[in-house]
This record gives sequence, structure tokens and C-alpha cells, in this order.
Amino acid sequence: MASEWFKFLQSAQKMCLIQGNRRKIHYTFNDGQEMCEEYDLKNDLLLVRKWKKKGKLGGEGSWDFEVGEDLQGPQKAVLTEGLTESSSNPIFLRKDSAKSFQWRIRNLPYPIETYEVKVNTDDRTIIIRTSNKKYYKKFSVPDLDRCKLDLDQTSIETAHANNTLIVSYKKPSEILTLESMLQKEFRKMKSTKDGDVEMCNPS
Repeated sequence: MASEWFKFLQSAQKMCLIQGNRRKIHYTFNDGQEMCEEYDLKNDLLLVRKWKKKGKLGGEGSWDFEVGEDLQGPQKAVLTEGLTESSSNPIFLRKDSAKSFQWRIRNLPYPIETYEVKVNTDDRTIIIRTSNKKYYKKFSVPDLDRCKLDLDQTSIETAHANNTLIVSYKKPSEILTLESMLQKEFRKMKSTKDGDVEMCNPS
């Protein structure tokens, strides 16, 4: 349930940083996992959520982006591999709106009627496929999994513009309530000046 996830976040050790127009929250959980979130201070919109697990041999793991994108990723690839992915390949990323989870797949030039977006209830995923068999993607919605909420086909909407397929999933009321509760928690934290870091004790 959403309340269980809320309590789990409350119990984590948190570091808070307000930088520019973003509120950044760093969570450290008892199992060693870390999560970082970034919110727009003007509208409380989630811009970034990324996770880090301990490495297999106990070393530092790498950040895995759940929301937003790693803007340094391609740059790192150039430095370490000497090459980058083709700029024409489809790029899948999540950028939410206030009322919906939203995924954008860039570099998909096909018309809107080419795409089929379906919920797979067997493994709690959403599947995107094209009638021309040029693109296939299966992905989960971690927010719903964490709160033990079922996927609903009627919550999905699609749009296509500028070679980008946009898949939106209307947030259930439980998620909207959870997000509101979290923002209230964030506002209880003392305001910090740009660049200052504040430790936040578990509630």
C-alpha cells in the first residue's frame, strides 16, 4: 500500500539540498540502497529519481535512472569506449507530469496508428509495439509496484509529435495522495540557502 511506502521513506536517513530552482533529496536505506530525487521548487514536479545499489563485490554501484535522464551518460561513453550510440536509435525515458506518469520515446518517426500500447497483467508491465515490427518495449511502473496498485488499461493515453511517442498513464488517487504527503514532509524541512546541505532526521 502507498502508506507502507510512505513510512519506508520516512524511516530512511535523508540529506536535503536546495540548489537553484530544485529541491534535492538523498535517501539512504537500511539495506544500503540509495535514492536521489530532484523536484522543481515552483510546482513540486518530480524531475529526477535515480537509484544506487551496492556493487556485487561490495564496491560503489552505478546510478540507475527511474525518472529523468543521465545527461552525462553519452559523454562518459565517449571517454571510456571511444564511441557513442547512434543518434537515430530510439531513446526511452520517463518524464512525469503533475497528473500522469509519462514516458517519451524519441526517434520514432512512424504515425500514431502504428503503435499499440497494452497492459500485460501477467507480469505487471506495459508493452509498446509497432505494427511494422520496428520497435518493441516492455517496462514496469515501479511507483505502482511499490504501492501494490494494479495497472489499468483505461489509464493509458498516447500521442505522437516531433518523432516522439508519448505514453501517459493517469496517476491513481493513491499516488496523488502519497505525493502530496511527501511534499508536506519536505516543507517541514528548514529552508536552506543555495549550496547548503541539511541533514533531515527520520520522522
